[in-house]
Amino acid sequence: MQNLLQGLRIVEASAFIAAPMCGMTLAQLGADVIRFDQIGGGIDYRRWPVTRDNDSIYWADLNKGKRSLCVDLRSAEGRSLVTRLIALPGPDGGIMSTNLPAKGWLDYATLCTHRADLIQLAIVGDRHGGTAVDYTVNAKVGYPYLTGPEDDERPVNHVLPAWDIAAALLAATSLLTALRFRDRSGRGQRIDMSLADVALAAVGHLGYVGERKINGVERTRGGNYLYGAFGRDFVAGDGARLMVMAISPKMWSGLLAATGLKEAMAVLGARLGLDLDQEGNRYLARREIADVLADHLATRPLADIAAAFDANGVCWGRYQSIADLIDTDPDCSPANPIYHLVEQPDIGTYPVPGQPMHFGAVTRAPARRAPRLGEHTDEILADLLGMSSGEIGRLHDAGIVAGPRAARA
Repeated sequence: MQNLLQGLRIVEASAFIAAPMCGMTLAQLGADVIRFDQIGGGIDYRRWPVTRDNDSIYWADLNKGKRSLCVDLRSAEGRSLVTRLIALPGPDGGIMSTNLPAKGWLDYATLCTHRADLIQLAIVGDRHGGTAVDYTVNAKVGYPYLTGPEDDERPVNHVLPAWDIAAALLAATSLLTALRFRDRSGRGQRIDMSLADVALAAVGHLGYVGERKINGVERTRGGNYLYGAFGRDFVAGDGARLMVMAISPKMWSGLLAATGLKEAMAVLGARLGLDLDQEGNRYLARREIADVLADHLATRPLADIAAAFDANGVCWGRYQSIADLIDTDPDCSPANPIYHLVEQPDIGTYPVPGQPMHFGAVTRAPARRAPRLGEHTDEILADLLGMSSGEIGRLHDAGIVAGPRAARA
């Protein structure tokens, strides 16, 4: 955790990835992110992976550093409490983030009757109001037809929720941008973001639209080859798999120096009539280059390859499983400053990451754990809404709010 956003308060209604990760990003930077849920938990409260006791590791990891408020959102009094919390006065409040339906009592215009300069971020599936998740958005923008073996026409779904992650980080940026605007102008606003538009923007930013409209061609599957330059997976002599890249002139010259294949590649280039010092030509000759490189690497153990590659600045990486990464790689452990051992109630103690950014003006503190559901209910009602212990007790007795034990049950 890096406490740069101390004092900033964001009220969150969220589920799954995009909005929770947005809030978690800001919470790990010091913001007071208050997630409110229906008593008993929201729709993602038991999402896999879960422990043997059905406690969601997924939920805990996406809600690190937040405070939790449990309210009966079906009751008028419960909704009123949340509205008061969202609309609290002051320059650091009046901010709400959600990827749940922002309508009815959570409609922007309705909330603005309680605070005129409200900032509300609303993440939706698509701009037409339809439901969409990462897998359906990815299907829309064509990536499953670019992923997988070159000789297989079936779509291949990518397991990384790339659009959710991108949306989460854009959402965090958008909230801070709107806050900057409010600080300068005094005006709040609603920010609308659709998951589909995040993906559609990326397709344009990365040249796919221009390639089709200007060149009139359709991008096709490339298997494990990098598009537009040279890069592919290889097998070392001891069976280890590695990815090798040569995008820049320095990477290409380093690869030739590490393998001793400079002369062989010069002969290959002359035979093909291509200057392999040019990035695009290396892509055109990717299969022939790969054949030469594969024969060389297949006769050497990974340790020898790694030593030569590292000595010559080659861009490469070893393929490892998730289990290998977590069990044996020091980069995914407290040896890396972004990770800390954190005791998560109801789950256990394990390495948890904070933010990957290192801010030079502050000292990095350990990542903060996720709350237990309803853990901060009384604290929030007392400190932020100014309620007495008697008033809070009445709300508990009436089932309007709940603390962690009742929420967990």
